[in-house]
Amino acid sequence: MLKVSLPQLVDAARAGQVVSFPTDTLPALASKPEQAAEIYRLKHRQVHKPLILMAAKASELWPYVRGTSEEQEQWHFMAEQYWPGAITLVLPATGLHPIAMTPANPRTLGIRVPKNDLALEILAATGPLATTSANRSGQPPLRNADDISELFPQVQVLGTGDSGMEGERTVAPQPSTVVAWKGQDWQVLREGAIALSA
Repeated sequence: MLKVSLPQLVDAARAGQVVSFPTDTLPALASKPEQAAEIYRLKHRQVHKPLILMAAKASELWPYVRGTSEEQEQWHFMAEQYWPGAITLVLPATGLHPIAMTPANPRTLGIRVPKNDLALEILAATGPLATTSANRSGQPPLRNADDISELFPQVQVLGTGDSGMEGERTVAPQPSTVVAWKGQDWQVLREGAIALSA
């Protein structure tokens, strides 16, 4: 088991290793975008399921997506309403992200800023990371450090008592809500932790 402290986890992520830490939804498996293929390998994840680029600040994510000034205004408005928070925006990509993050469709990219102090501290230190839930594909998401460490013994798991992944939860967290920009409006791809206001 590789349960580590926060500084050790940051160092591991910077070094290109896959790490796991809490978010405002489900605990994440995360890596530098260039190492995204390792997440697919560990999860046995199908290539048509893209990863999400997560960052500590919206300003770190906007260079990865592109649209007209009118579209960007609407994207920024959505981000200002819900970030930090449990909503993922799927937007047209600039091509800056590695194709390994979105093998089946590199033309779009999901981006998010989580509302979790530990996650934000980690992301501020590492820069944007490729992320997904901590589980094998097709299996329920794992919610505590011990289970994640047992299933993924090669992953550096944040294992301190304040990790937010210790012990049992009385309410199972939900994944982020995923909405995609469809040229003129948003389409909900996955109902999740946030219900969009009308």
